[in-house]
Amino acid sequence: LYTAPDSCEGRCGEPFSEEDECHCHPECERDHNCCEDHERHCGPDGFSSSRDSITEQELLELSEQLYGLDHNKARPSDVAINPQHRAGPDETGDKRDRSPQPLYKYVNEELFSKPTYASFIKLLDNYQRATGREEEVTAEELREQDHFLEEVMKTELMKKLFAFLQGKNRYGSEQEFVQDLKEMWFGLYSRGDGERDSSGFEHVFSGEVKKGKVSGFHNWIRFYLLEKQGVVNYFSHNFDGPWDTYPDVLGLQFSWDGFYKEVGSAFIGCSPEFEFGLYSLCFLARPGRA
Repeated sequence: LYTAPDSCEGRCGEPFSEEDECHCHPECERDHNCCEDHERHCGPDGFSSSRDSITEQELLELSEQLYGLDHNKARPSDVAINPQHRAGPDETGDKRDRSPQPLYKYVNEELFSKPTYASFIKLLDNYQRATGREEEVTAEELREQDHFLEEVMKTELMKKLFAFLQGKNRYGSEQEFVQDLKEMWFGLYSRGDGERDSSGFEHVFSGEVKKGKVSGFHNWIRFYLLEKQGVVNYFSHNFDGPWDTYPDVLGLQFSWDGFYKEVGSAFIGCSPEFEFGLYSLCFLARPGRA
């Protein structure tokens, strides 16, 4: 399910990009620059071009269905944000705080007692944010990972995602799917100095600091909780989605304990399972650069 940059797995028909090591677009045979496994994946009988491939249309339809199944998302009355200054392209990098007020005016914290939120929040303090320092995973943290996966898999949203992927012959059982989610999100890998210092969950949801800059950190709940503690300082936003309900999307600039995020982005007001499911779908359907 995971692609290497020198493989066509999941990349058949993608547009030509000079940055790719080898290519999988239809003209690559003529140009003699196909990946070695192009025929196996993208030939007439290849896995990636067979009935089990996931089309753009299916991605569109399924992501809209997941959006519709986000029964645990915030209602408009549950969250009030105060975006204040909108930064122009020449302002996002200058580290100036142009918004004196916090981003969150109000959040109905009753949301956080819902099982998927409560089990998600327990995971957020399991990481040291500096890259290059090996993560130590305790037995309790492993239990917290399992508990979160159990809770999200009870939701209609994640059941829908599993049913779709099972229909595409990606997984034979829910147990196999959950095991893969665990490895995908909580498996450790190196972001620096060869230490097993990072995971998908830490990067996307909890946030890291690499070379003096904030890396990842795309979750609204994490942001709200740290802003409330006075650890995160909101500077400005450079994009505010056109939606008047949640989830909404915000592109933003902020400082976390003095470390800066020049352009971050977050779904505001969605449940943890919505982000978890949607990002998992993207990762599985379009691995690598695609």
